[in-house]
Amino acid sequence: MIARFARTALLAAALASAASLHAEPESRPWPDILARAKGQTVYWNAWGGDERTNAFIAWAGEEVKRRHGITVRQVKLKDTAEAVTRVVAEKSAGRNANGSVDLIWINGPNFLAMKAQGLLYGPITQSLPNYRYVDTEHKRSNLIDFTVPIDGMAAPWRLAQFVYIYDSARHKLADMPTSAPAMLAFARQHPGRVTHPTVRNFLGVTFLKQALYDLLPDPSVLQQPATDATFGPVTAPLWAWYEQLRPTLWRSGREFPETGPAERQLMNDGAIDIHMAFDPAEAAVSIANQLLPPGARVFVMAKGTIANTSFVAIPYNAAHREAALVVADFLLEPATQARAQDPAWGGNLTVLDLAKVPAAQRGLFAPKAGMPGLPTNEELGSPLLEPHPSWMTRITAEWEKRYSR
Repeated sequence: MIARFARTALLAAALASAASLHAEPESRPWPDILARAKGQTVYWNAWGGDERTNAFIAWAGEEVKRRHGITVRQVKLKDTAEAVTRVVAEKSAGRNANGSVDLIWINGPNFLAMKAQGLLYGPITQSLPNYRYVDTEHKRSNLIDFTVPIDGMAAPWRLAQFVYIYDSARHKLADMPTSAPAMLAFARQHPGRVTHPTVRNFLGVTFLKQALYDLLPDPSVLQQPATDATFGPVTAPLWAWYEQLRPTLWRSGREFPETGPAERQLMNDGAIDIHMAFDPAEAAVSIANQLLPPGARVFVMAKGTIANTSFVAIPYNAAHREAALVVADFLLEPATQARAQDPAWGGNLTVLDLAKVPAAQRGLFAPKAGMPGLPTNEELGSPLLEPHPSWMTRITAEWEKRYSR
């Protein structure tokens, strides 16, 4: 995951000299868009590494086929940069229409690369009827992606938030650490019972970014790019904290699980007390699938935890823009968002403001009965904006330099 972000950040830099295309706001009446969309096929380029998400995309395709006569083909990617590179190649070849990519699941440096170089169609959000339900006040990541303003060039469709998971059969919620200093104290009290995925993994570096958020008196600095001048002083408290934490970790901090699922297995085996995930439904889904003990529950930091929004965007040269717009709007329907929130289909937090959703549909978002471990929106606290991507890449490099020997 880290290499993926680094590659796309480099791609953005490599394209910096390219001439940007002018934004083309979508302004046609929605009935006209629906009429033109009928019979079109949307090639939705999306990461294919999660079977629940793949199943949800397949269901969405069936629904828009039934309602609007649109066919959805998921192009399963190992790396979103594959789709970005394809659009770049088509632009270089002068293929400014009838492109091979109609819709991309995108965020982070991939979005930055495409937006900066005029490779996206739009703005589009003002044309989507269901966008009126989107939470643009309390869920700021719906408008700002890794510090980059969306400016209507992509539509949100799912929200993720960093959470910690513990076994309530072993510990009380009141005893769980809700700050970086408290995490250190807990690890000292329970030596070898805390770990994190390797910092080469997205979860591992998010653990460090989350700690840095908590340790800084003014974390707003993280919304600006890290520079040679700022990186050292800003991250000094992080490394001082981590130097004390590392010897208390599982296997004395000499080894780390490679992935989130590997860390989850350690918790299921009783080897560690805290597991972390970027999916608030992780505990509930893992209990249901016997991947975590029945007492698994979620907790978050007192100041909030890092959250980000996933978006769908339409390349500037998409062959089937109208159908792509219809799919983007379908993803924002309250009933669709409620289904995506169901742990059986993904357990994703909704990007909508439920106060804006028609009263008759709010009940769709009620917690599913019989799903222990599923937190409420109130229990998840305040979502924090992702830092600028440069902090992630620099923190990873610094951790490698200090601890990969």
